[in-house]
Amino acid sequence: MAPPSSRRSGHSRRAQYSVFTGYVVAGIGALIGGVLLGISLWQPQAFAGLRNGASEVIAPTGEATTAVRSSGTGFFESISGYLKRGSEYAALKEEVELARVRLAEAEAVEQENARLKALLSLKDNDVEPVTVSRLVGSTSSSSRRFAYLGAGSADGVAIGQPVRSPRGVVGRVLEVSLNSARVLLLTDSESVLPVRRATDDVVAFAEGRGDGLLRIRLINLGINPLEVGDVFVTSGAGGYYRPGVAVAVLSEITDDGGIARLIADPAATDFVSVEPIWQPGAVDGAATPIELELDEETVGG
Repeated sequence: MAPPSSRRSGHSRRAQYSVFTGYVVAGIGALIGGVLLGISLWQPQAFAGLRNGASEVIAPTGEATTAVRSSGTGFFESISGYLKRGSEYAALKEEVELARVRLAEAEAVEQENARLKALLSLKDNDVEPVTVSRLVGSTSSSSRRFAYLGAGSADGVAIGQPVRSPRGVVGRVLEVSLNSARVLLLTDSESVLPVRRATDDVVAFAEGRGDGLLRIRLINLGINPLEVGDVFVTSGAGGYYRPGVAVAVLSEITDDGGIARLIADPAATDFVSVEPIWQPGAVDGAATPIELELDEETVGG
């Protein structure tokens, strides 16, 4: 067996040079580092310029990294905020809907209280009503205007008695049965009611037009003194209605009077009171033929 050669190859020599060079460089680096460390400890401000220069070199890179990090954080925060605000918006929307329902219920209760107070005021008038009842229906498609009362002769209702709501006159009883009655509304084409202007003694007739409005015809023709907004009340003439009850408000001027709308709209009326005829003697006298009156006076004389 041949003895190993004592000579090293060129490759091994290069490896030795590399190791030696590495040691030399490491030593030089350690020496330089020790010198720099000593200088930094002895003169801390000596490398301030170098540090500042290095900071300026890496500042753009740091800013870009910070911007990317901030953008990413903002993006995720935006998604998180959107999801959170979405649930909060849904909850608030539900609360608003519930509040709207509660408000509607409160308004309904308020209206019911007002209606009950108005119903009580029907019995607080100076005139004791015959009865208080509900309007159970009315005509709407016909030119005639009637309403139906949930009370009849069993409750004391009689033909000719005035019917009024808390706001004013509605009409008068036209026909009576045992437990119901038919009411001739003021807006009927056959209805004529003596009225006067509430502020003075301008008298007129309120005639129904069959369309929900009244025609105000002045008794004294000449210069029309009426103005839009004038309120008309019952005058008491005829004997059916006691004076001073609200009837209508003038909405249009005509040559002989005007057009007025009802104050007590039957369509918006729930309960009404039936009142006794204000002057039964006057009504009976008006219904008695003049010939019969003359005969009675002759016999009596």
